Amino acid sequence: MIVTQPIITFDRVNKWFGTTHVLRDVTTAVHAGERIVVCGPSGSGKSTLINCVNGMQDYDSGAVVVDGVVVSEREGTAHEIRAEVGMVFQQFNLFPHLTVLENCTVAQRLVRRLDKPTADDRALAMLARVRIPEYADKYPDQLSGGQQQRVAIARALCMQPRVMLFDEPTSALDPEMIKEVLDVMVELATSGMTMIVVTHEMGFARHVADRIWMMDQGQIIADEPPGRFFDSAVSSARVRTFLDQVLNT
Repeated sequence: MIVTQPIITFDRVNKWFGTTHVLRDVTTAVHAGERIVVCGPSGSGKSTLINCVNGMQDYDSGAVVVDGVVVSEREGTAHEIRAEVGMVFQQFNLFPHLTVLENCTVAQRLVRRLDKPTADDRALAMLARVRIPEYADKYPDQLSGGQQQRVAIARALCMQPRVMLFDEPTSALDPEMIKEVLDVMVELATSGMTMIVVTHEMGFARHVADRIWMMDQGQIIADEPPGRFFDSAVSSARVRTFLDQVLNT
């Protein structure tokens, strides 16, 4: 059996916001191709944790390493990492004055330095992958929320990232739009993309995750494959309480 080096490591990572200790000595790793779902109560540190992976949030001590590079705003590596780590947010963050195609090509041309025909071709391929190539010439306000989120996913994929991060990607969507976004994410997961997904969509977690991290008070208190995580006979009392709350709302 070949054991590969992790593509992401967290080594005793701590983060404070003022006097609030948001991340507490977080130590774990993600291997290439793994699908990690992060869940937990509001304020447990989930978004802060993944924001530290692409340098959007600097941490105070410890180390986050992505593909052998320590993520650090102070050392100037955060910009380098962001080019290799795709991010999809709760809000779609599309440029309203640009078409869908232009939203998907601007970073390719500015960061990857691709010419327009190459960037356009890649963007159209990614829009086809998320099942909305026919909307290339439309503007974001002409699309539904689910369609805008799929554009956001396509935009991230256009950069050919090593890792994809998702921060509650369906939380701003109406119920009927959630499935179309989750279907795209399932397809992406089956393609072998390394993914860390913050979500309360437990059906997605059960179906797609290799491991589920549950966070509470800035710590990962459970790191289990779905079978064990959802098995009330072996999961902790804190996990069972959380699942009761999520699955019954």
